[in-house]
Amino acid sequence: MMPETESTASNPSSVTVVISRRVIKGQEDHFEQLSSEMTHRASRYPGYLGADLFRPASANDPEYRIIFKFSDQESLAAWQASSERAEILEQIEPLLVSPSEVETLSGIVNWFTLPGHNPVKPPAKAKMTFVSWLALYPTVTLIFFLFGDLLAQVPLLLRTLLVTAVVMVVMSYVLMPRFTRWFAFWLFPKHEQNER
Repeated sequence: MMPETESTASNPSSVTVVISRRVIKGQEDHFEQLSSEMTHRASRYPGYLGADLFRPASANDPEYRIIFKFSDQESLAAWQASSERAEILEQIEPLLVSPSEVETLSGIVNWFTLPGHNPVKPPAKAKMTFVSWLALYPTVTLIFFLFGDLLAQVPLLLRTLLVTAVVMVVMSYVLMPRFTRWFAFWLFPKHEQNER
């Protein structure tokens, strides 16, 4: 693995793009130089959150995986439509055994990423739902335990607006990064970490 930049904290509206590229033997150095240039160019675009390049897991598998993160779909679309990106892609494609494979992940999947791990294959939806519930239930319960009397005096629409806003911030920036690490053994079994 070769981290190129450090991704920022989880963002519930962020979009993750996972690109798999199988490089022709002997072209690895040139490919990595072009990939670094691609990341450098992307970093100048609004909404860019970071990127990582993962080298092949073994000599028998020439597949590289590149993970880009942008703050939202609009920022990603602006980068993908740019001439700067197209110029580098034209140079990368001849170095590949087969065309690039691209997968875009958004929404709840972004809660389930581990720094320094390849998030190409997200956990099963049932696992993500269960771990999210484990974090959500005590958070909501604690809010109502501590502030229930105060919240009861607030109109329903405003009450739910306040509670859900607090819960989403706490889940995204505090709880889910920790719960993902704590349950990594179950969410990301070792035999699945480098599979598509």
